[in-house]
Amino acid sequence: MSWYNEAIFYHIYPLGLTGAPKHNDYSAPVSRLNTLLPWIDHIREIGCTALYIGPLFESVGHGYETTDYKKLDSRLGTNEDLKNFVAACHEKEIKVIFDGVFNHTGRDFFAFKDIQQNREHSRYLNWYCNVNFGGNTEYNDGFSYENWGGYNLLVKLNQRNPEVQNYICDVIRFWVSEFDVDGIRLDAADVLDFDFMRALRRTAAEVKEDFWLMGEVIHGDYSRWVNGETLHSVTNYALHKALYSGHNDHNYFEIAHTVKYLQNMGNLDLYNFVDNHDVERIYTKLSNKAHFAPVHVLLYTLPGVPSIYYGSEFGIEGKKEKFSDDSLRPALDIKDYADAVQKNPCTALIAALGKIRQHTPALSYGSYAELQLTNRQFAFARDLDGIRVIVTVNNDDNAADMSLPAGNCAEYIGTLTGRKVPVQDGRINVTVAANSGEIWVPAGEMPEYIPVKTETADIEKVQEETEETEETTSTQTESPAQKTITATEETAAAKAEDIQPEKTADTSAISAANSFPENTEAAAEKEKTVIVDMNKSPEDMTVDELQQAILAKMAGNGLVTDQMKKTVYDNIWHDSLVNWLKSFH
Repeated sequence: MSWYNEAIFYHIYPLGLTGAPKHNDYSAPVSRLNTLLPWIDHIREIGCTALYIGPLFESVGHGYETTDYKKLDSRLGTNEDLKNFVAACHEKEIKVIFDGVFNHTGRDFFAFKDIQQNREHSRYLNWYCNVNFGGNTEYNDGFSYENWGGYNLLVKLNQRNPEVQNYICDVIRFWVSEFDVDGIRLDAADVLDFDFMRALRRTAAEVKEDFWLMGEVIHGDYSRWVNGETLHSVTNYALHKALYSGHNDHNYFEIAHTVKYLQNMGNLDLYNFVDNHDVERIYTKLSNKAHFAPVHVLLYTLPGVPSIYYGSEFGIEGKKEKFSDDSLRPALDIKDYADAVQKNPCTALIAALGKIRQHTPALSYGSYAELQLTNRQFAFARDLDGIRVIVTVNNDDNAADMSLPAGNCAEYIGTLTGRKVPVQDGRINVTVAANSGEIWVPAGEMPEYIPVKTETADIEKVQEETEETEETTSTQTESPAQKTITATEETAAAKAEDIQPEKTADTSAISAANSFPENTEAAAEKEKTVIVDMNKSPEDMTVDELQQAILAKMAGNGLVTDQMKKTVYDNIWHDSLVNWLKSFH
């Protein structure tokens, strides 16, 4: 087993968190990265054991238009600052992975500037895809080229060029020798060349034991990327979507079905998250803010590697805007959250879950078995070496009783509440509080486990104490939880008299309406009415056309299931669909 199998990640977008200027004028370095040093103790305090930070290297604006892969962005400081930052993380036993933006470069990258200067005579012509001196762009270069996502700011590298492959592999070697990095998150991995990724995997094995490659992949069969030859893991966008919509729709069938769908791809250790620098904050996205608790219980207990995006442990808001992601990437001061673990119920829950997962190996390595499922209650087991850990969640406004098959022990303890329940006839009978969750472990049989009891904070007091902070910081990032999200032992034990639990159902009998975004008649009608001209470029297709073109490509590879159709129709983002369609080429 490797460190990443049992890691709990913290994710930082450094240009945002440090409040760096939006545009890089390449002036003298400003050591803003050093302002993140106090965050390391916080990361450790909430139970995280690894940090994904990036983008980090010299760029023009948001960081993904790289100018120099071997120089820390001047807005963040110097290479020495980054070296010291990683060393400080390692001192606290926190692994560090960087963002690797290897699909494209910025226009200020040396190879592209050489093409601008020497045109047809540039030795770097073949470093980029489809450079055409009969075309032009909005920058009036006198030539055109392939880009990423329709943005000519992002020039697509020709990853099949051996020189490009060798250059990027040397960058990885440099990052390890210079900064001692432990892995890389590959940006836009869903459009990276597979031979290129194989070269990266060989380099990963060369530079450091257990060097981790994780890729950004939105949709598709994740096993295409996660295997012994390419990447160790990818971003689990399928579960991300299920976790928030399964709660907003009171539909645990969606979450359970997604877990089974992912398991059918193989034993993949996917990177799980509920928000990141590209999507809205989970606290904003949830219709009922009290669902913050069951959502995170599932994040920390379902198969995969959990990750927390900076600030979301405080319950801050962040809404995606049409032309800007700034509200998703705010500047925060850790001093404003000095007592969050004690006073903010969101933070207290995250810290408790981090400690529980660290001391419960079954949550990292155990097999998965569904135990009970209704729209509003869900229970499953993680089994490892004869030890059964049981997870229960409830998205209803009333408490719920559950009777569940237990492991071979006399008693279970709820790790969040400290409540004990006996095993009777091979089962435990538990009450799960409204809008909450619990992780039940065998009492006294797990020496690795250290009990953690989470106390419910006084929300009104939290709000009063943060009023002064709210006056000096963005209101977007200072919205503490409005409802209690962790259960005390008393509320967990309380029974509501008016509960009418729904019947437990077999997921194999879920109706199409439960598992498909549209009714099947509407989906079939769309397939009939949308005629796709496959001679059109993907960029010129509509969302409907792209969806049908992707389904046609899938059909060429075999049977297209309802779940595969659901995955396609769930994706309504034009750029993402364009990249997905191109990945079949």
